[in-house]
Amino acid sequence: MELYFAPMACSIATRIALYEMGKGDEASFHRVALASKTLEDGADFYAINPKGQVPALRLDNGEVLTENAAILQYVADLKPDAGLAPAYGTMERYRLQELLNFIGSELHQKVLATIFNPAAPPEAKAYARDEVAPVKFAMLAEAVKDKAFLIGNRFTVADAYAFFVLSLCPFFGIDIARWPSLEAYFKGLSARPAVARAAAEEMALMKPS
Repeated sequence: MELYFAPMACSIATRIALYEMGKGDEASFHRVALASKTLEDGADFYAINPKGQVPALRLDNGEVLTENAAILQYVADLKPDAGLAPAYGTMERYRLQELLNFIGSELHQKVLATIFNPAAPPEAKAYARDEVAPVKFAMLAEAVKDKAFLIGNRFTVADAYAFFVLSLCPFFGIDIARWPSLEAYFKGLSARPAVARAAAEEMALMKPS
């Protein structure tokens, strides 16, 4: 497998999943410069993923899979006994899909992507931060109230995606300390060896050389 990623983008969730299941050393990682849509060797990333977005995962058969929720579930299903996704056909699996969609559409796109978008008017950024974020993050806080993980008592790929979103909050003017359950949840995730390793590696890539 080959994971195309950008440091501290949502592709970190797939890196975390690979480390959690012990397959990190079996994958290769290719850094993408999102501004220019190029790889480190200058190759055109659009040739790999016409959407120009990370993550993209090249499978062993040469196919390329895109979209975070799909990639996370694919990776989780490579090693079912790792418990990173409930079994297909169970209600818990649909809850996982529900959460991945909520995190992706409501938190990642509707809130963070709006604030980050340089083309977004200041009013739109303020609305996303001050009006939308409190409602949406309160929902996530309720989902982890008195719980270490989003689904059952095991870490899943939904938690990996949630970690990415929460890790960016300080840079987007969102203080998760206002939701004690969310702050405790994030601290617990950050302490996991696979999460800490992925975050340290990607943060190091963001430092000026």
